[in-house]
Parts: sequence; structure tokens; C-alpha cells
Amino acid sequence: MKLNILMLVVLMSFGITLSSCAQERPYNNDDFQVTKAQVTHHSDLSISVWEIDVKGTAGKTTPTPNGALDGAPVLGYVFPTSLKPTDVGFSATEGIVAMALTSHPDFDDTPIWDENNDADFANDGIIWHPHWVVLHEDKRVAGGLAVKQFTKADNVTLPPTNPGMPMYMDSPGFPVTTQGNTIKVVVPDYRMNNQTSFKYDGVAAYMIVNTSKEDKPMLGVYDVFSVASGDLSLPYTVKK
Repeated sequence: MKLNILMLVVLMSFGITLSSCAQERPYNNDDFQVTKAQVTHHSDLSISVWEIDVKGTAGKTTPTPNGALDGAPVLGYVFPTSLKPTDVGFSATEGIVAMALTSHPDFDDTPIWDENNDADFANDGIIWHPHWVVLHEDKRVAGGLAVKQFTKADNVTLPPTNPGMPMYMDSPGFPVTTQGNTIKVVVPDYRMNNQTSFKYDGVAAYMIVNTSKEDKPMLGVYDVFSVASGDLSLPYTVKK
């Protein structure tokens, strides 16, 4: 109960904070104006299909390369959820479990997956791909949220498919597809502790990687372009 209350407080303040900065950065176009978020469970296949619809063309806009990891832009279609970190392979920790579908041409953080199928496993960061992340409040960035970091002393457990970064992040390799105004990802039940009843929302966001500034998070949210619910209250439930 304590975590759920904290999560809602953070999310509500998150939405209010971001409304004032959404026009200040690039990429704020119809491709990131979310009109619907939906998760549908298919019991006959033991999978769920997560999808976000936008006003424009889903996935058409990708980040302009920065030329380096430090300062690299990341665009994302994100599903904040009520899932627990332990449901997706992380050790117990406070925060918001989210499924993030991202694109970032400056680096590849899916070392065991070859999304563009060219036999090079290190050149396809721009291809839309999924991450499980744990978000927490971070007032050092304009968006008020960041992917939660840790140190070796924290003795954190990560899924074996994690990209090797000191953050609560996994690169699960689920298939992501874009068609028209919809982006989708398919998640097997067993890869999220067979959870088929949870709450969620849909967000389009702009993030930046930081490897040089100690007063900033490694991956912070700097803009939210749109929110399916309008207030990040996680009002949606899984359809059967």
C-alpha cells in the first residue's frame, strides 16, 4: 500500500511538472501524441500484447544522433504499470515498473539481440526495442523521473538479459512492431511472473543519457509529450 501511494504521488507530480516543458525540446510532433494505450491478454497463447496508438505514425520519428553516448537522445513509448520489480526479474526495490519501447542511434543496449538481422549485434539501437525499467522520482531532471541506479554494494539482482548498465534495466528482446499509428510489443506471461491483471498508462517521452555529470542521473526523463490518461493515474486494466 505504501508503495502504491508513493507511486501515484510521484506520477501525479510528474505529469504536472512536465506540462510546462513539453514544448521546449525537439520531436514533439503527432508521432508522439498518444491517443490510446491498451494491453490485451491472450490466454490461448499465454501472451499479452501491449500497444500504444498515436495521432501520427508510430515509430516514424527517431532521434537525431548525438555522436556519443554522453548526451545521447532517447525516444520512448512507455507503459508505467502497477507491476512489482520482482515480477520482471529485478530484486525487490521501490519504484515504478515500466515497459519502455525505445529508439536511440548512438548506442546499442541489447547485446544479445540483433533487431535488424544483419549479423551485427551492436549496431541497431535505432530500431525500436523493449526495456523493462524501474523509474523513481528524480528532481534533478526536468521530467522529475529517472531510471533507478545502483552500486555494486547494493547487491542488486537483474535478469540475465540486462545490458550491463548500473541501472534497473533489462533488454528482454520481445518483438516490437510498428504499423500505421500503432506500436506493439508481445510479452510472454512467464516473462512477467504470469501477471495478467495489473494497471497501466501510456506515455510518449524524451530522455537523455548522462555519463559525465555527477549531479544528473544516467538516464533521465526530460520531456513527456503526451499521456494516454491525461494525468498518469494508471487507470487502465488488462483486457481479456
